[in-house]
Amino acid sequence: MLLHRQPDLTVIMDNVNKAHNLSAIIRSCDGVGIDEIHAVSYRKSIYAKQNAAAGASKWLTLTLHPDIASAYRKVSACGMQILVATGKEGSRDFRAIDYTVPTALVMGAEWDGISEEAIKGADHAITVPMFGMVESLNVSVATAVILFEAQRQRAEKGMYKRQQLEENCFERMLFEHAYPRLSREFREKECAYPRLDADGRICSNEQKNAGQ
Repeated sequence: MLLHRQPDLTVIMDNVNKAHNLSAIIRSCDGVGIDEIHAVSYRKSIYAKQNAAAGASKWLTLTLHPDIASAYRKVSACGMQILVATGKEGSRDFRAIDYTVPTALVMGAEWDGISEEAIKGADHAITVPMFGMVESLNVSVATAVILFEAQRQRAEKGMYKRQQLEENCFERMLFEHAYPRLSREFREKECAYPRLDADGRICSNEQKNAGQ
């Protein structure tokens, strides 16, 4: 799982508020190898739901932001292009975008849609073409459709065949997933994690420090 993680691909949820949509988006993100996602909350009730949804998956991190500007600053600092999903005129077909470059996908709220501030700060506006009577897909479904196009492009380029995580991040996450209880104890003590051998066991000369 860690070998397939895509640290330069993420999702920003702009005030998404329904718990089932939050959980579904998290599942889709994990499915395409995303390690960290972001959420913007303008309402306390939504913040609480998003915070609760963060526990829907132990395999990725949900970072909460007070406004879209702070979320954009975070992903822009990582060199990501920012894409907003919207049905507004002039939006590009989501399949016409190159997702093999660092990318942050912004999805709007069920109540209000994508905010004007989010649209203005993005690099591109994209849309999922619709040919029926309904104007748009459910936000979690639309997120999945777009993300799996990103996965397709990245798989074709071989980006799932080579490690994308930096080595120190890979080793940290490996220990935390393999030894969740021990990792909590080491964090509480502010101690460095012990090294693991090729089979995932704590190296024998460090077992004493690990309490084994």
